[in-house]
Amino acid sequence: MPAVPRTRPALRRCADAGAVALALLGAGLPATPAGTTAGGRQPDLTPFYRQQVRWTACKDVELPRDMQCGRVTVPLDYARPAGGTLDLALSRYRATGKSRGSVLLNFGGPGGSGVSQLGQDAKEFMGLTNGYDVVGFDPRGVGRSSPVTCGAGTGAAPDGTSTDEPPDAARPQALMKELKQLTLRCTRNSGPVLSHMGTVNASRDLDVIRQALGDAKLNYLGFSYGTRLGAVYAAQFPHNVGRMALDGVDTLTESLAEQGVAGARGQQTALDDFLDWCVSDLGCPFGQDRRKAGEAVVKLVRSLDEDPVPSDFGGAFTGQDLVDALGQGLYGRELWPLLERALAALIEDGDTRGVQNVASGGYALPHGHRPGGGLVDSADIPVDNLSAALMAINCADDPDRPSARRLTEDIARLDKEYQQASPVFGRFRLTQVLLCYGRPRGTDFIREKVKDVPSAPLLLVGTRGDPATPYSWTVETAKRLGPSAVVLDNRGDGHTGYTSSACVHGKVDDFLLYGTLPPDGSSCPADGDGGSVTDSSG
Repeated sequence: MPAVPRTRPALRRCADAGAVALALLGAGLPATPAGTTAGGRQPDLTPFYRQQVRWTACKDVELPRDMQCGRVTVPLDYARPAGGTLDLALSRYRATGKSRGSVLLNFGGPGGSGVSQLGQDAKEFMGLTNGYDVVGFDPRGVGRSSPVTCGAGTGAAPDGTSTDEPPDAARPQALMKELKQLTLRCTRNSGPVLSHMGTVNASRDLDVIRQALGDAKLNYLGFSYGTRLGAVYAAQFPHNVGRMALDGVDTLTESLAEQGVAGARGQQTALDDFLDWCVSDLGCPFGQDRRKAGEAVVKLVRSLDEDPVPSDFGGAFTGQDLVDALGQGLYGRELWPLLERALAALIEDGDTRGVQNVASGGYALPHGHRPGGGLVDSADIPVDNLSAALMAINCADDPDRPSARRLTEDIARLDKEYQQASPVFGRFRLTQVLLCYGRPRGTDFIREKVKDVPSAPLLLVGTRGDPATPYSWTVETAKRLGPSAVVLDNRGDGHTGYTSSACVHGKVDDFLLYGTLPPDGSSCPADGDGGSVTDSSG
């Protein structure tokens, strides 16, 4: 499952998918297809397109002092814009030179807070302020923008660790019942925004933001899931596309089940690479025997699932929480030393703080939290918001809904298939797929309509060793988008390339700032290999 790229380890302020297992059922109705009303008339969106962002100093103590904050109001339901509104949180760093407008950033997830991430990783994007105001935003249902949640007591400890058992393939009927119960809890705790989640509506929000920023065209840099959002925008508003770069390209066609298997395989490959590196270091907590090291990881996960240990932040720490930490720590080689030290502390001292910091931090759900259309402070973001939003968006974007009978018949086969893909990550990934059970069918817009996009050129960056978004997805998505897609092949590894490859960083900035595109099919070498961009297109 695509996830937020990280340029450095940090105690994140939101919980990641899988960390709260079944309790992360961000359930609800599928995304309402944006467009005409039931009578075939175009809804009047004029009031939303006439607003302007009013920027002020950010009041949130979590955010840097030199960052500005604002908001944009969007319809809850684009087919019925008079039926309620949502406020979306924005943040920005102002252009230092002559500005050509704004460039919007989406860091992925889905469910990652763009407001917080821009504040954390600002230095990575300061080069773009040479020509743009650099803007982050929290999409609907995410972060400060009417955050969805499954509520307190549904499996999330205050630190984001899990308190529910993982899905049991041997008890499918009990599992189906539990999933339905959790669906109801998520719907009750999230409020009306949950039935209007999904990338189709988030794309409409992007266009309102574009207009409110005063830009004739949308300039955009999206990572991981953010590439799906960018592609949907290009299909919905092809003539409003300015300069758009998509890094860590998501699939537009594969089902969640197919994505889960691919993700498990990719993460297992990344884990194997990490262990190859780890056993060469005397400080490796798994020893120096590579085969035994692989077996030790599997045993550690299983033992923690069977007998969780107390978390240093409260609650219980399970094997699936460890899998979450492993997945995050494998996003880039620069995180490997931190992951190694964190695992050593867990194995040798029973100290969970390091691995939990690698995975993510979280907020305790305040007793006074209530769903609504206004913005919330960072302290009021529910602990499970990232995971609840991730599943709500992914399920709203996916039209596949197997029946209870079909799922009961298939769950043993799926469990075996996922375990074969990865004995470490398979169970974690299967959990994410099962969380869509009990929800209405998602939109088929992305699979059927996002293709042959007649927009301005789109720069797609694929990384060969990406554990979350395989390079094959970049190739497939480029073919689907048509002649507008230009592919940059990053020969390195890690999730996304912009923050890990100097070559990719430079090529993306050249395109966004100056409109200079690399040749389609050209490549960037892995950092450390030397050289510059190579034209391998023909």
